[in-house]
Amino acid sequence: MLPILQRLAWSVIILLGVTLVTFGLAFVVPSDPARTLAGPKADAQTLANIRRELGLDQPLPVQYAAYLGRIVRGDFGRSYLTRETVLHAMLERLPATAYLALTSLTVAALAGVGFGSLSALWQGSAVELAVLVGSLLLLSLPAFWVGMMLLYVFAYRWRIFPLGGFGLANVVLPATALALGLMASYVRLLHTNLVEVLDQDYIRSAHAKGLSRLQVYGKHALRNALIPLTTMLGLDLAGLMSGVVLTETVFNWPGLGRLAVEAVFNQDIPMIMGTVLFGALLVVGANIVVDVLYLAIDPRIRHQQA
Repeated sequence: MLPILQRLAWSVIILLGVTLVTFGLAFVVPSDPARTLAGPKADAQTLANIRRELGLDQPLPVQYAAYLGRIVRGDFGRSYLTRETVLHAMLERLPATAYLALTSLTVAALAGVGFGSLSALWQGSAVELAVLVGSLLLLSLPAFWVGMMLLYVFAYRWRIFPLGGFGLANVVLPATALALGLMASYVRLLHTNLVEVLDQDYIRSAHAKGLSRLQVYGKHALRNALIPLTTMLGLDLAGLMSGVVLTETVFNWPGLGRLAVEAVFNQDIPMIMGTVLFGALLVVGANIVVDVLYLAIDPRIRHQQA
């Protein structure tokens, strides 16, 4: 229990740091949100009125303190551009991002476990070499570039899938673009862990007891090798849920990543800070959940911390 409480305390400190850094960067940029809203021909009085209405005429420490006070109350502020509450805007985009994140992560996890297991069981064979080389190649390709290639081939040239938008057919290409890179990292991680686990004494003992190769692999080796993968899955899910900026932009996917891009281009500071803080909350929360899962999956960790 104590390690979890310590992690919670550190999480609060990290989130405060995220708000401070994001707030500072948002106001360091040499731009004027009031000018963006009013247009290039707005007079000085109009700009002054907008700055007063948005609270931009106050000193930065006062603005930051007011922002923290609103965050504690669950108020992320209002968009400068649409006057919509930031929380409402994020919750509107969250289902689309969750749909894309869960689809891509499920595909990546299943394929990663399958190919990673195959390569570990066939050590020293052409199968292992092909899987490892293929995964290394996929890891070297940026997801947004893969997405553009998929769009060009399967949506523009062959017209099998839509060019963009939201829906069942629309999710195939962006989910594939994200899943390929994730799958490659899972393959390499599981392969390394499985090779190490299969060389342990208790695996040889299980074979000596007469257990079949499938029983030894499924009951003993794979379970232990999957423990480190749990951490990566949790963190990757948090990262995907916070919005995959480039992929959502390439595929015109109406998620949190695209919302963040629009906020940056419109200099919509409350929306920028809201999306960044939301992403940080997900990552911090995922770390805590992973720690709890570790304690549940591997009793040895509980005994070490006791």
